[in-house]
This record gives sequence, structure tokens and C-alpha cells, in this order.
Amino acid sequence: MGQQQNIAEAGNAGPKVRSDCYVRLELTEKGGVLIDLDSKVKSLYGSSIEQLCSNIFEFFRIDNVKLTLKDSGALPFTISARLEAAVRQISDTGKEFIPDMTDENKYPSERDRFRFSRLYLPGNNPKMMLNAGVHNPDGIILDLEDSVAPAKKKEARLLVRNALRQVNFYGSERMVRINQLPDGLEDLKYIIPHNVHVVLIPKCENVSQIKQVETEISNLKKKHEIRQEVFLMPIIETALGVEKAFEIASASETIVALAIGLEDLTADLGVIRTNEATETLYARTRLVNACKAAGIQAIDSVFADVGDMEGLRQNVKISRSLGFEGMGCIHPRQISIIHDCFVPSKEEIKKAQEIMDAFYEAREKGLGVVAVGSKMIDLPVVKRAEKTVNLAIKLGMIPEKP
Repeated sequence: MGQQQNIAEAGNAGPKVRSDCYVRLELTEKGGVLIDLDSKVKSLYGSSIEQLCSNIFEFFRIDNVKLTLKDSGALPFTISARLEAAVRQISDTGKEFIPDMTDENKYPSERDRFRFSRLYLPGNNPKMMLNAGVHNPDGIILDLEDSVAPAKKKEARLLVRNALRQVNFYGSERMVRINQLPDGLEDLKYIIPHNVHVVLIPKCENVSQIKQVETEISNLKKKHEIRQEVFLMPIIETALGVEKAFEIASASETIVALAIGLEDLTADLGVIRTNEATETLYARTRLVNACKAAGIQAIDSVFADVGDMEGLRQNVKISRSLGFEGMGCIHPRQISIIHDCFVPSKEEIKKAQEIMDAFYEAREKGLGVVAVGSKMIDLPVVKRAEKTVNLAIKLGMIPEKP
């Protein structure tokens, strides 16, 4: 085993750190495995924590080492990720200490499932991962890109890998935002074998990026004998990406949606982002048009002010009016408002049902004109009503007619 260094550190510690741990390893010439554990739950779980650490050292064939572990309530999947990250600094091992996949994390996804909300979680913060699923977002994004400091990227890969196997997502679509290419290709090795449903590709500007990701995923699926489809959601965040939106949207059958990232886009445009978002109206409508033409979902950006619920509500209403079918969120409190605004109202459903009833009645009578009351209804309006009714049926808001 080739040694790279004798001392390594990983994880986080401090008065505000929760559900995490800090580990420090120091290779020694003899003495075996020495563990110095500092934990408030040492009396209850100290033995199991020490046994887990000993198992990891045995797995990586490290015989003489001093471990200092400061525990802030970390679960086993976090402790093992932090310890493995430190081991990789003092060893050239290519092995992975992978925890079991829990049964509740083995469910698949679907191409056309609802993606009204997707909750971003920093990929190096285990505390925020633990209960995210109970808030019922349509998707949970474990983020390896902007929310992770450059020095912590390698650690985050291991934590996200373990979270995909051990954290209960409660049925939410399992998503990971990888880093910008080419680094994102390395991220894929740590997520594809672990039932990730959707890979988000940041700063997407051309078809070549899609093909690189698609090729790497294909190779990993073959290597690990994975049959389940892995979907893609490119994120448009630059002026060039906006202009290439349709090319990107139609680049692969595995693409289920395009998302737009307005923070980076406004920076690229050299404008200030506002709640009204008039400065990005062209970009958003162009992305929606590209998605509709390609037959995929259009997903709007996050609303950054987590304290402004009324501003969020107005933003979502505008988003829906433009044709978006979902948006990102950065706090669980935003989820319910996003869902309320994207789900059709009772009035919308009733009106859509009236239009569909009138359409079927006219068709049965052989009439070429559809009317609701005194108002004539043309075919595009009928199609829009049909989509609303079908959405309401899928959401369980109304029963499907026999």
C-alpha cells in the first residue's frame, strides 16, 4: 500500500455542527488501532462507533493508526464517509467501503412524473439530508457543485454516495447535481451505482457535454449491471446555454427536463436579478419554448429569499403562466407554496371538465363547433383543458371517468 501522507483530516466540528463528525488520522509504526472518541452519546453508542471504525481500518488494511474522532451526533453512514475520506488521503487504495442499500431506497422513477418542486441540499451537510424527505418535495437534490467548498469536493462524493444508500427519501425523486465538466464525470462514479434517478448537469452550453455524461453513465451501467434508466436534467445558466436550449433539450432520450439557473445567468448577462424577473423574461420563455418543442419539462430557477413567502407565491404564479412545470427551492418551507401554485385550482379543473364535456358532446353529435355557454371553443383550448383534466386525475383530485 503506497502512502501519500501520514496525517489526514476530514469532516466538520464546532459548536454549530450537528449530525456530523470530525476525524483525524495519524499513521504510526506500531501500536495497532488507537481510537480517541469524543462524543456526547459515547455511553450509549461508543462501542458501536469504535467497532465501525475498526471494521473500516480492517477493510482498508490499516494496522497501525491513531484516530481522533469528535462526534456531533453523526449516523454510521456519515462516520464511515468521513473516515473513508481521511483514509484516502493516507492511502492509494481504490477500494470503497459501501454501506448496505436500505429497502426503502430501491424504488425507481418515471420519465413523466411530477417535478413541481425539487429541494437543493448541500452535498457535504448530513444534517440537512436526514429529514428532507418528510417535507414531501417531488425531488431531493444532493448538490456536489456550488454548495460544496472546493477543498471538500472529494469528501462530499463519499457522503452523497452513502446518503443515496442510507437516507430515506420517502419516495422523492433521487437527484444529484454534479460538478461542472470534466470534474462532474468523476462524480458519476460515486452516484450511478447507487440508484440515482436524475443527474443534473450544471452550466450546460452544448450537446457535447450531454454526450460526455451520457457515455460515462452508459459505461458505469454496464460495469455495475444496472438496467434502470438514469435521467438527465441539464441546467441552463449562461447566455450561450439559452441560445442553445433546443439543441440541448433534444440531445438525448434520457433528458426529461431543462432547468434554468437565474443567479448565474443574470451574472453572465451583467444584470441584477429582481423578483419581477423581467430581466430574464426572454431567457425563460426561450427555455420553455425549447422544452415544449422537445417534449420535456421546463423547470424554473429557485427563489432565493426564503423569508418572502408572498414574493415566492407571486413568482411561482408567473412561472406557471410562462409554461414552467416546476421550480427549485432551497428551504422546505417553500415546498407547499410551490405545490399549491402549480397544482390546478378547483375552478380551473371545473372549467376544464366543462370544456371536455362540451367537446365530447359535440363530437358525438357530429358538430364541428364546440361551445360552452355562448363562448366558442377552438381545438387548442380543448387540448389545454384535456391536459388540466389529466393532471388533476394523476394528482388524485378527481376520479377518472370510465
